[in-house]
Amino acid sequence: MNIIWLGHGSFRIETQGQVLLIDPWLTGNPVLGEDQHDAALDGATHILLTHTHFDHVADVVSLAKHLNVPVVGQYDLMGYWAEAESLETIGFNKGGTVNLNGIKVSMVPASHSSTFSTPDGLRTGGSEVGFMIASEGHMVYVSGDTDIMADMDWMGDYYKPDIGILSAGGHFTMDMKGAAYAGKRYFNFKTVIPCHYKTFPILEQSAQVLADGLPGVDVIEPELMQAITL
Repeated sequence: MNIIWLGHGSFRIETQGQVLLIDPWLTGNPVLGEDQHDAALDGATHILLTHTHFDHVADVVSLAKHLNVPVVGQYDLMGYWAEAESLETIGFNKGGTVNLNGIKVSMVPASHSSTFSTPDGLRTGGSEVGFMIASEGHMVYVSGDTDIMADMDWMGDYYKPDIGILSAGGHFTMDMKGAAYAGKRYFNFKTVIPCHYKTFPILEQSAQVLADGLPGVDVIEPELMQAITL
């Protein structure tokens, strides 16, 4: 399994012959150059979306059409896009699990918001979620944008993820201290990869606090377009 950071909250996960794009943000992403877009998208088989804020959803519709791949996400939004944009979608909801050619993806709660801009103002795009991705003997928790929440207690106990991809930049999500607290209290991670940080000055710029707060856990600060092989 290769986990590749595309900057901010965007990832490319290569596993079992599939390529999952998680919240792929290209247009306006200040850390992912245009010369890296083709490599970031190469061979994509699915797009997974956690919520509809611009820094997660800006390119999803156009990419789904360009790449001719399904978008996987919250039922209400997927139903809307299937009708309004003629996209191929896989819609499900919290508590549900879908099988993506052998990769099992379960939808779990997050604590955030999920709106997008329209000519008539902000509209709600379903609800914010995270994912548990089971593949190659691993369970990967993709937190999406979230704060610490009590639901992490049962999520950690029930799914038992060994890898955590955690939003940890602060201001819009939990910060490094909060992510460390959540990781220590609710989960038994072997590996943690922080995200949603370093993109803008308002966000945290280092994961040292996270690493210090999770002794015994391999906290890996991702490098842009560099595979973390697990």
